[in-house]
Amino acid sequence: MAKAASETPLMQQHRAIKQKYPGAVLLFRVGDFYETFGEDAIVASKVLGITLTKRNNGAASENELAGFPHHALDTYLHKLVKAGHRVAVCDQLEDPKSVKGIVKRGVTEMVTPGIATSDKLLEQGSNNFLAAVHFSDKEDSLGASFLDISTGEFFVAEGNTEYIDKLLQGLKPAEVIFQRNFQKQFVEKFGPKFYTYTMESWIFDEAFATESLLKHFNTHSLKGFGIESLPQAITAAGAILHYLKETEHPNLQHITGVQRMEREDFLWMDRFTIRNLELLGAGVDQGNYLLKVIDNTVSPMGARLLRRWLIFPLKNTAAINDRLDAVETLIKDQTLCTTLSAAIKACGDMERLVSKVPLKKINPREVVQLARGLEQISIIKEAAAKSNNKKITDAAALLDPIPSIVETIYQQIAENPPVAANKGGVIKDGFHSELDSLRNIATGGKDFLVNIQQREAAATGISSLKISFNNVFGYYLEVTNVHKNKVPDTWIRKQTLANAERYITPELKEYEEKILGAEERMQSLEIKLFERLIDQAQPFIAALQVNGACVGEIDCVASFAALSKSNRYVRPVLHDGNELEIAGGRHPVIESVLPTGVPYIDNDLLLNKQDQQLIILTGPNMSGKSALLRQTALITLMAHMGSFVPATAASIPLTAQIFTRVGASDN
Repeated sequence: MAKAASETPLMQQHRAIKQKYPGAVLLFRVGDFYETFGEDAIVASKVLGITLTKRNNGAASENELAGFPHHALDTYLHKLVKAGHRVAVCDQLEDPKSVKGIVKRGVTEMVTPGIATSDKLLEQGSNNFLAAVHFSDKEDSLGASFLDISTGEFFVAEGNTEYIDKLLQGLKPAEVIFQRNFQKQFVEKFGPKFYTYTMESWIFDEAFATESLLKHFNTHSLKGFGIESLPQAITAAGAILHYLKETEHPNLQHITGVQRMEREDFLWMDRFTIRNLELLGAGVDQGNYLLKVIDNTVSPMGARLLRRWLIFPLKNTAAINDRLDAVETLIKDQTLCTTLSAAIKACGDMERLVSKVPLKKINPREVVQLARGLEQISIIKEAAAKSNNKKITDAAALLDPIPSIVETIYQQIAENPPVAANKGGVIKDGFHSELDSLRNIATGGKDFLVNIQQREAAATGISSLKISFNNVFGYYLEVTNVHKNKVPDTWIRKQTLANAERYITPELKEYEEKILGAEERMQSLEIKLFERLIDQAQPFIAALQVNGACVGEIDCVASFAALSKSNRYVRPVLHDGNELEIAGGRHPVIESVLPTGVPYIDNDLLLNKQDQQLIILTGPNMSGKSALLRQTALITLMAHMGSFVPATAASIPLTAQIFTRVGASDN
């Protein structure tokens, strides 16, 4: 874009910043407004429903303009991102009052669908993954990584197209990045439905990626994460870290590790099976599906984890039985189950609250909720430690209530603080003497003046002493001529009138300096104290994340226990043989939507190598053929998740893969 000969300095600055972020809508802070210009203004006007105007801004041609008040950023930002736009937030980096000429501005944050942290852009029960796919030179060998910046969870995987496709379909990333020269291949392999962003090929370099990961995790090797033998996955993970740096996200201390996702660890289901079994969504609007039916979790951490357990069922008998043992323990000990669920529910979304700490996005109310959540962690730890189940006691051992940070928060933050730190009233009275003094000045100014007037009148014997204010020399003491011989030597005369004289004192001058800037200094000091508190929480990020993960796991197990008790589910027996035997099996989804008092007609099923390797199921339309097929698959799947199943007895062989091709919806 050529520079206009008569372009104003402000528009020159806007153009220079816009050139660095050509694919994004630039929200440009001007005074109390965020403004958009040109094509950005047309987009903003259309998406946000705000007025589009035109100005020439010193140039020969007109330029479109649309804006909104800066305090409405949260209201409008998520609308632009949900409409599929990348948004660059450009703020004033200097105080306009202290600068002559153009204020320095810069992009402080880039928000895209995959790197959103605002609650308005996130669903509580689902992760918001940013994914990277690396197309390598090897035949059908790809790397993938998945990062949820709102929780700090980071996964990597390596495999063929089918495996990476399964991960993409299962984890449903909000945004996928990959090499710019592989756009055609991406669509061919994974379809056109993903929101994508392409990057230069040099970013997808193994050595560059390894260096990025080692620097971020501050380690000498990636062996501790178990990913050193996955070059394609490492490359994808490094590309994500580079992308975050490129989009102005430098504070990533909550990304404390990376986990390897191995295909052989999980029961395999392709995307068609996931869709046909209606695991995450129904084939018809408002229909029921398995996740909706089995999700009795009471925390966002549990809901997100349960979703992953559903898409990636276990394939290890010991791990499955560990979960089943824990579920059985909580079914038998309803007091423990109820205590844990109540405390977990009161924790709030600890994972996402913790992630806001390094991002400096956490607000005062959320800090208080973090403290309350840690108090619940103490209750959970104490209750779980008394269990006779190893999985539950192991989780209890990992929990850390961090009493020091709880005490710090309650010492410093008001009981019911405002949402925004700059609104005042965040820091508790009595914590900081200077802040208390400023508050007294701002709220009790008249009382303070009356106190000075009464004290000085008593000390000098000047009964008619007055305190007043003018714009010339601020606050002053006024003494009538009758009493001017009583004025102390420490008073400084500022003005002589016909019948009186006006004086100032060091105390009055000091008070004047305080009161005139009290509110501004109060706000600045509160923000400073709040930011200092956030910094004090930084060393506890890893412990807080462990708390969130453990609570999520306990929540899932407790959810299975509640589900099993209320629906008469039984514990399945997992074995290494090949016989599948289900007695009194029921379809969990259909059963859940039947009218009260209408029973589901259960079914027995036997498959083995000796007597019955194959069942050919025939019957008229709508007679329940697909229901029985799905029912068998769902019972097998639920068993591998570590859940009890809808049957009177179930003996399930350890299963490697489930395939289904079913027609009409069960709903």
